[in-house]
Parts: sequence; C-alpha cells; structure tokens
Amino acid sequence: MKNKILYISLIALGSLSIAGCKKYLEQAPDLRATLDSPSKVSELLVTAYPHANYITFCEALSDNADDKGLAAGGGDAVNRDPWRFDDVQSRDIDSPDSYWNACYKAIAATNQALKAINLAPNPNEYSMQKGEALVARAYSHFMLVTLFSKVYDVNTAATDPGIPYVTEPEDIVFKKYERKTVAYVYQQIENDLNQGLPLIKDSGYKIPKYHFTTSAAHAFAARFFLFKKDYAKVIEHANLVFAGGNILPNLRDYVASNSRSMEYATRQAYYTAASNPANILLAEANSVWGRSYPSYRYSLTFNLVYKTIWGANVAGGTWAYQLYGRDLSLNIPKFPEHFVLTSQNGNIGDPYNMIPLFSAEEVLFNRAEANAYLGNTAAALKDLNDYGSKRLIISDANPVYSATTHAITEAKINSYYKPFSIQEGIVKTILDFKRIDFMFEGQRWFDILRYNLPVVHATADLKSTYTLGPNDPRRVLQIPAEAELAGLERNPR
Repeated sequence: MKNKILYISLIALGSLSIAGCKKYLEQAPDLRATLDSPSKVSELLVTAYPHANYITFCEALSDNADDKGLAAGGGDAVNRDPWRFDDVQSRDIDSPDSYWNACYKAIAATNQALKAINLAPNPNEYSMQKGEALVARAYSHFMLVTLFSKVYDVNTAATDPGIPYVTEPEDIVFKKYERKTVAYVYQQIENDLNQGLPLIKDSGYKIPKYHFTTSAAHAFAARFFLFKKDYAKVIEHANLVFAGGNILPNLRDYVASNSRSMEYATRQAYYTAASNPANILLAEANSVWGRSYPSYRYSLTFNLVYKTIWGANVAGGTWAYQLYGRDLSLNIPKFPEHFVLTSQNGNIGDPYNMIPLFSAEEVLFNRAEANAYLGNTAAALKDLNDYGSKRLIISDANPVYSATTHAITEAKINSYYKPFSIQEGIVKTILDFKRIDFMFEGQRWFDILRYNLPVVHATADLKSTYTLGPNDPRRVLQIPAEAELAGLERNPR
C-alpha cells in the first residue's frame, strides 16, 4: 500500500486549517524545552486520553436504539445519522470526526512525552511516565482501528486497511503516513502494551482512576485480546485487574437496599465517581451526552424495555435496574454533566461528562467469555452468577437476590437458548447481559462488531426500515473528509 499524506490538523491540532497549522508552528514554543522533569511529563500526559465521546454514535448504531417518533423531534445529526446507518453529517462534539481528532490529539501528547523522555539525560527516572504514555498510545489506536477499520479477523487482518499508527511527534505541516493493515496496527498495539504495562507505577498518580494504572492497563489488555481471540491472555490479564482475581466485591450493586434507595442525582453522580470501585478508568469528555441521551429521538423506548430489561431472561428473575423518565425520556441515570464556564460574564461554557472507559463488569464478562471458549464452563458460570447476585431480584415488591431461584446453570441455559453447545449458550447469556448492563454506554456496538450481528432499525410508524447486514461496509465508520483531501484512502461505501 503506497504512502498516504495526512494533515497535521488531524493528528495534533484537531480541526485547525492548514494556515492555522503554519501559524501554530511558527509561534508555539518547542514543548521539549519545558518537559525537563518527570512531573512536567506527567502533566502533559493528562492530555494523553481522548477528551471526546464515542457513546453517542455507537449507541445509535446498535440495537439499543429505537425510534420514539415525531413527538421526540427530528433528531440531531449525531443521533439520527448513525441510527439510519448514514455517515454522520456533523463534525460537532459527539461525532465520529470529533472522536477521530481527539484520539490523534491524545496520541500526539503521548508521542511528545515519549520524545522528551528519550531526550532526557536520565530517562530511567521517567519509567512510570513512559509506561503510561505507551499504554495510552495503544488505547487510542485501538479505539480508532476498532471504529474506523474492519473488526479484527485473523483471516483478513493482513489485508484489511487499518489506521495510521503514529509513533513520532508532529513538527511539520505535512507528513507521510501509511495506513497499512489491521494486523499491523494490532501488532503495534500489542508491542506498546507489552512494553508499557510493566513500567506503570500506581503510586505516582494523584487520582489513579483518571490514569492507566496497572489495573486499568490489564483491563485494556483483556479487551484487546478478546478482540484478538487470544482467550488465554484474556483470562491472564483479567485475573490481574483486582487482587486475587476477585471481581465480585467491585461490581456495581443494584440489589443492596442502600443502592435501591438512592435518589436520582446521587445515583447518577455515583455511577461515574472515582470512589465507585466498579470504575477502573475514567476519562473526561467534552460532550452533551449526559444532558441529551434521555431525550434523543433514537434511544430507549418502552418497546425496547419490554424486550430487554423487563423481558424474560435465562436466570428467571427480575432485573434490579431502576428506570426513570416517561415515554420520551426513559433513562438509567449514569452521566451527570460538568459545565465549565469559559466566560465569567455569562453562562457560556463547555459541557463535560466522565466516561467509564473500563469497568469491573466488563472485566468479568470478558473473562467469562474467554473461559467459555476454553471449555472452562464452571469458571464462566461462577462469574455469571457473581454478576447475577448484584443484578437479579425476585420482584420489585420483593427486591432480594435468591441464589437458589436465580442460579444460572447449564440446564437453564440449554432450556432457554437451545444452543448447539454450552459454550454457545454461555456466550449468548453474556451478550444478553452485557446489552442491558451497558445500555447508554455504547458497548453493545463493540459486541455487534465482534460477532458480526445484524441490526434492524424501524421507524415508529413502521413505514421505513434500516438494515445493517453482517458484511455491510457501513459497519466501519467513515474517516474524516480532511483525511481524504490529504490523500488518505477512505472506507468504501
């Protein structure tokens, strides 16, 4: 594949014009001159995480979004276009373009940090910062290749176009890149993970949940190897996230009386709080998702609720999730908005949400799925029953978990799913549980990609249907138009 050219605006400077890039390069000081201590590099690494949100378009693409009808309005482009499986005609916050730019901006910060470390007279003193930078660089590239390239398939990854894997700071307006392949990108991610993870030291973080701690890095590795279908490594890394591999005490508890009695605002704030043990890595995103997801036209409806949360399940119990809102505003409280004023003389500012990038629940599901594929049925069922103990109740009138009533067993799975094998049945159980647990978090889209699941969206009046088949090229998000203008090959449509 021949070399491609990418604007520096896509890598380090967001949506600046080329003239703006030149002006920036002429005036901005060389950051390496100020990155002369581990603490200063650590300050830079605060920006090594994408400060943008992928949930909005991922949730709309998935089968967790239904049409509320005209009563909910015409729909914002970031919510409407992906629901119709159209390329999003918006570059605003919460759009794919915004997320692409945020990831490459985060990557630019990691590369600037790594270069400063390599030029330092005492690079060994920066080992912790180097570890965080490498793992953060791997994460942003992983999210980009997951969303903007075909999902990893060992049979096609060596030919499927990837995304540019950037490993050097940007200091010129134009620079040549190779898009290369998904296999190449995955190899680079794995290299950065393997090199960076052992260097991380949790003691160096003021607020560990905002950084790649060793736990967060292992949680990321577990997800990465699940996509790669290296199940032994999934289990290896999942077992290292929490002490002794014990995930149960860190799960969100929807059954406990103190949890069920929480008021809306308290429940919402606690969901993304650093003090919540379920949250492994949190990132701040410039986003209107928190204020908008209950009211978006293409979102949760009672029709979907009856199919998922209030529908039948393999355990036979009632889900303990508590829904709020009415027909046009159904929601589970998860994302309080932080509004940051940009003017002291008015109400002008920017909205932010804290996004849980990795959680105890995902680690549990990933481990259970890996164990299922490796034939470790008892271990997979143990994780699912641990999960059920925090989610299942007899009824709303009798909100208690019963290990006898709600036990998830091979017999129940075989009766409910009628699978070809217990392995298939466990995986179906996991996917159904995850679909509900990560509602309003975009995770369902990743499972749809991994399993090549079809998605059908029907309008509220049932007059129009939008179908995304297993091999539809629209499963891969379109890269920004600037990249095409710069010579980067866009995804087929």
